[in-house]
Amino acid sequence: MTLRKYLVLLSIVVFGSTGDSFLARGMRDVGTIDVHHLPDLLHALANPWVIFGIFSLLAFMSCYMTALSFADLTFVLPATSIGYVVMTFLGHFWLHEHVSPMRWAGVVLITAGVGVIAGGPSRTEHPPTHAASPESLQERQ
Repeated sequence: MTLRKYLVLLSIVVFGSTGDSFLARGMRDVGTIDVHHLPDLLHALANPWVIFGIFSLLAFMSCYMTALSFADLTFVLPATSIGYVVMTFLGHFWLHEHVSPMRWAGVVLITAGVGVIAGGPSRTEHPPTHAASPESLQERQ
């Protein structure tokens, strides 16, 4: 993997974590909404934190699609799950959410799992397939 590819994976973590945190912050300002009441939803979409969250998550999706173009899903998803750790820290220190000891234990397990995944290959290698050329098909007949 190249430095550029590692930066794409890092971007997934950063944009996903910040996007979710911005949305959470914005929805605290907005309060409870019901999707059956369109004005409430539109009011939520006007909140600056929600707007920042949406744009961060659009950047996340762009980076995620890029990562899937050069690596397997079974590598990208676990490798970027460190974002859950980042979100836990953002939730605790920025949003002042309570994080129970059980959740902190989950953070430790996620971190260990990311370490295991990062050591493996990013792409599944498939044996080359030999496509039948027109000449070989004529020889068989």
